[in-house]
Amino acid sequence: MKPTERATQRAEQLERTACIDEMTGIQALERQAPDLPMRPGKRERKEFEYIRHGTQTLIASFDVVSGQVIHSTLGETRTEVDYVTHVRQTIAIDPDAHKWHLIMDGFYTHQSASLVRFVAEVEGSDIDLGVKGKQGILKSMQTRAAFLSDPTHRTKVSLYPQALLLAKSD
Repeated sequence: MKPTERATQRAEQLERTACIDEMTGIQALERQAPDLPMRPGKRERKEFEYIRHGTQTLIASFDVVSGQVIHSTLGETRTEVDYVTHVRQTIAIDPDAHKWHLIMDGFYTHQSASLVRFVAEVEGSDIDLGVKGKQGILKSMQTRAAFLSDPTHRTKVSLYPQALLLAKSD
């Protein structure tokens, strides 16, 4: 069964499936000089030097069933706080969903302590998550990933290495 077929079946059960990814380093550029117009025997020429007005990061959530962007965030940074805020806002768009299946690559912010705390909050869990880098669920990226991918959670995170995502799209 194809992933989109599984997502469609889940949607019938009021479960949402979203794929979340970022695009970093989107540059806001301005050319230093205007383009030179066409002249007889010459084509229009564009100035190659530019003024850089900073960069932006786009985080987008795609509904797997419809293929549409259901939430996007544009900001200056890509921190774990930015990412968990985006996930929180994505889930808030459908408070009636029984479950969310979130698909993302294995980037470190996708396995962050902040995301683990958020999922534990959504679950209403009062378990001791431990200490980041030392013990418990927060100890390592592997222990955090295991917690996030627990199929019993209302918000389940599926982490895929980028190479696997690319291979599946061929």
